[in-house]
Amino acid sequence: MLRDFAKLQTFLMVIKEKSFSKASAKLGISQPAVTQQIKFIEDYLDTRIVERKKNGILLTKEGEDLYRIAQKLERSIANSEKELLKIIDKKFTFVIGSSNAIGNYVLPNYIGEIKKKIDNEVHMNVALSEEIIDQLIDKKLDLALVESPVFKDGVIYREWVEDELVVFSNQPIPKHLCAEDLMNFDWLCRDEASHTRKLTSEVFEEMGVHCSNFNVLAVLTSPTAIKETMINSDKNAPRPLVSVMSRHVVQHELANGTLFEARLKNLKVLRKFYIAYLKEKKHDVFIDNVVNYLLSLNKV
Repeated sequence: MLRDFAKLQTFLMVIKEKSFSKASAKLGISQPAVTQQIKFIEDYLDTRIVERKKNGILLTKEGEDLYRIAQKLERSIANSEKELLKIIDKKFTFVIGSSNAIGNYVLPNYIGEIKKKIDNEVHMNVALSEEIIDQLIDKKLDLALVESPVFKDGVIYREWVEDELVVFSNQPIPKHLCAEDLMNFDWLCRDEASHTRKLTSEVFEEMGVHCSNFNVLAVLTSPTAIKETMINSDKNAPRPLVSVMSRHVVQHELANGTLFEARLKNLKVLRKFYIAYLKEKKHDVFIDNVVNYLLSLNKV
């Protein structure tokens, strides 16, 4: 079984995520496949290794022993992959495509480390999620990071990290907003093609509010444009100017008091970021190294 590390990798992910379903999303395989692989390990060892509880996953004594062994193997394989990359010594440019919030505010923090992982140059393209996936399919990209899966044949999606959308303004606003509050603001909105706009509209409709009824001052095509417009707008306007954006986009300005945030009352608008690559590249050592590195980041 040690020759088939994929099953042990599944076991490690189940333990890390404390959930079969979350592990399946991270690994890009179905939940039944995760269950089947864990069962294979248990049949092979003729013992239980995990117990599924209401509050997560509990390791048996044998499972704890296996976990230590699997961690050692994982470290050994990671070190061996570094040696393999030296043998390959392939010089090329690794191209990552990403949607706006990720490409402009998340990924730049990790480009240097990704370059070290593959010992090659890394370039980045930024566009809407759907455009990025089209570029991936056209083989203009090696890897894609998007805010919403665009399901097309031949693409594998791996669930990455969680993101939160918040309402923000250039002047203090109530910390928790109800439907009536939303009608008392002036708005900067993303274009209708953006995932942020689509998700926000769905949430507002659940609250009984329609974006078409807002007083919209401008519709802009990027989070950076919205943020800069907000910062440079009148901070003493009688009606606060607001927008909705990934917290990653405005976290620096929130920290230094340039912008102010609020959340919808009794609602937290969460979404996942996703890693995507072509099925035919599933065993590519460079893509595998980058994907495993990104998945190792519990928080970005």
